[in-house]
Order: sequence, then structure tokens, then C-alpha cells
Amino acid sequence: MTAATPLTDITVIELGHSVAAPYAGEILGDLGATVIKIEKRDGGDDARQWAPPYWHGLAAIFQSLNRNKLSAVVDLRDPGERELLTRLIVERADVLIQNLRPGMVEELGLDAATLRARNTRLIYCGIGAFGRAGPLARRPGYDPLMQAFGGLMSIPALVRQWWAREPELAKSLAAAPP
Repeated sequence: MTAATPLTDITVIELGHSVAAPYAGEILGDLGATVIKIEKRDGGDDARQWAPPYWHGLAAIFQSLNRNKLSAVVDLRDPGERELLTRLIVERADVLIQNLRPGMVEELGLDAATLRARNTRLIYCGIGAFGRAGPLARRPGYDPLMQAFGGLMSIPALVRQWWAREPELAKSLAAAPP
């Protein structure tokens, strides 16, 4: 007997790539939601190629972020395919997660206002690098850029500098048992 999960009756459409939206979808899928990942034609999510390491022919990070999901290929620039996706969202979706380039969902008619006018129960989650307001709101970005903006990328260099200044301490720490 399998225990019920809290989101068993929830359907999520994920219009996402790379890390942010797939990670959100991963969490909802782990909680039992039916997550349908929409991928572009010509290779799908770019994270499929973020390797090594590979696992079963695909990047391990892609496999991890996209477990517990269904996947469909949709050409968002094709009006017929976009209309089929819109019908799926209107008729079946409880949640939509997207991290597309700023302005793209509005251009395609897949923005919150347009979709919620046709599906009032839809929870719409738009993930952007710089938020919805402010001087950088319309700028694209993703995880490595945010690491750089936040200073995270400088930490390895600082650690190397510290090790260089404290060689005896570095040797003793490296030799210490785990």
C-alpha cells in the first residue's frame, strides 16, 4: 500500500528550462502532483546536455531535476501547437510554472492575465532572474548569473587565497582524518 501524497490530484504545467522552473516542478512532482514538462523542439531543455556526469545517456542534473514528470514537445512559435497547449492549461492545469525570458509569455499569450481569464483556478508562478519590477526586471538571467551577482562565484578564489596565505594550516587540515 502506498501512502497518499499531498498533491496527488494537482496538475502542473512546467514551461521551464535549466534549473529554476524544473526544480520547482521537481518538488511538486515529489509531493505527488502530475507535472507535465513542456520542452522545445530541437533538443528540449538545455540541461539535457549539462554533463558530465551522464546517467542513462542524459546529464545527471537533468535527470535529477526532471524526475517524476511527463514531458511533451511543443513549438511555442507555432500557433496551432500553442493553442493545444493553451487548451491543456485551461482545461486541466491547476498550476503553471514558467521561467521563460522576460516578455516571452506575454508575446505568446501565455501570461498570467490571459490564462487566468480562461482558468480562474490557475495558480501562476513566474520565475525571473530579477523579479517583476525594477531596472533589471526585463533582463534575462539564470543561475550562474545570479551566483555571480550574489558573490558566490568569488568564494572558491577566496578559499584558494586563504590556503596560499596559511600553508601550514592547510596541510594539517588536509592531513586530518575525516
